[in-house]
Amino acid sequence: MADTTYDRQNPAYYVLIGILIFMSIGPVILLMANSLRLDVDITSGAGGLLFMPTIRNYETALCDILWYEPEHLRFCTIRFGGAFINSLIIALISTALTLVFGCMAAYALVRFKFMGRDSLSLSTLAVRMIPPAVLLVPVFSLWNNAFCIDNESLVGGWIRDMVGGRGDVCLAGTHSGIIIVYVAMNLPFVIWILQSFIVQVPRSLEEAARVDGAGPFQVFFLVVLPLIKPGLAAASIFTFRIAWNEYLLASALADRDTMTVPILIVNNASEFDGLGTIMATGMLLAVPPILFTLFASRQIITGMTAGAVKG
Repeated sequence: MADTTYDRQNPAYYVLIGILIFMSIGPVILLMANSLRLDVDITSGAGGLLFMPTIRNYETALCDILWYEPEHLRFCTIRFGGAFINSLIIALISTALTLVFGCMAAYALVRFKFMGRDSLSLSTLAVRMIPPAVLLVPVFSLWNNAFCIDNESLVGGWIRDMVGGRGDVCLAGTHSGIIIVYVAMNLPFVIWILQSFIVQVPRSLEEAARVDGAGPFQVFFLVVLPLIKPGLAAASIFTFRIAWNEYLLASALADRDTMTVPILIVNNASEFDGLGTIMATGMLLAVPPILFTLFASRQIITGMTAGAVKG
């Protein structure tokens, strides 16, 4: 006889679910609606959700990368588009590199026995517990002094001819400098997540692949990685969101050309032109993490479903 416990839920249950959904989606809908309205409509509060949408606020926010000049702007004051592209480059590349190094390190810690393996595994987690503020001064000093190329050398002179400037070529003020810091900061977290997934991969599958003639890299890429796809997706979500929102280290290492969105918003909040532009900026800031999370979540569900079918 079927259990009817789940068929007749308390009405308060549905009310609670409705409140939670409204609290989760409501601010995003309000932000999107106001980003498509003129400032006069936002401040007057007239019209509710029924209004004539406009993309003027988005044109103002992205004026520095648009291929045309918006008619309502005399000149572009905020370099939000450039900062948006910088954030995408830094977040995507740092996430990809962190996953590549993280899954290889996690596989080595789980599958290979060597002296100090347990200590090394614990030390990676200890590194993640260090607050970013502690790293700020050492990293800033190293990136501005130790990791520089003399501008009179062949490589340094060539780089300066390409990008301009008169000083030495340093990691500070480059995308690479920020990406390296983010990879180092997020790598321990990814290693610990992926270790728990790799432990669950049966050794018999790897041994069967070796019997069939697969090499070590083929076993790793063709057998292990597809089975830990949910773990890779979960790790990528956390890594991307941390890299996308990080402010402290980026504010110390970035310059005008490599500035990310959080730095731009904090440093130039008073220069944004009206409430509508601020709403459009917030919407543009929220879209990439949402899309990335939706895409990665599909990989988690696909991996879990595949595992259920195999079981």
